[in-house]
Amino acid sequence: MELTLVLDNIRSTYNVGAILRTAEGLGVFRVILSGYTPGVHDKNLLPHLREKLDKEIHKTALGAEDMLDINSSDDIISELNSLKKQGWMIVGLENNIENEHLFKLNDKGLAERLSDKIVLVLGEEVKGINYSLYDIIDLFLEIPM
Repeated sequence: MELTLVLDNIRSTYNVGAILRTAEGLGVFRVILSGYTPGVHDKNLLPHLREKLDKEIHKTALGAEDMLDINSSDDIISELNSLKKQGWMIVGLENNIENEHLFKLNDKGLAERLSDKIVLVLGEEVKGINYSLYDIIDLFLEIPM
């Protein structure tokens, strides 16, 4: 399975770092940062701001930020639509939503529903995935807690 990860509107640099570390361990194909998710080695920032963000991300990423293919997107809707046309399945990681396309990670039969090329979308820590992305998402996945 090929896995691309989208971090959309993740606020915390420490959360970004922890997610990148986990993604590297999972063998994620590429990471796309969008919305106000802090960038990694963002050349558009002033040097002192870039250094501050990189240091904070590195604190939890522990070097994974340099091992992954990380890109930023200014138009995540177009990016996701393009990936979908290329045969990628768009999966939203979400919880506490009412949606007919919501499956728990441990649901029987989930594996048969998944493609071998998945884009996993993670949204903002409190509000979750932006509603503007819901129509693009093929199914939602919930990790039971």
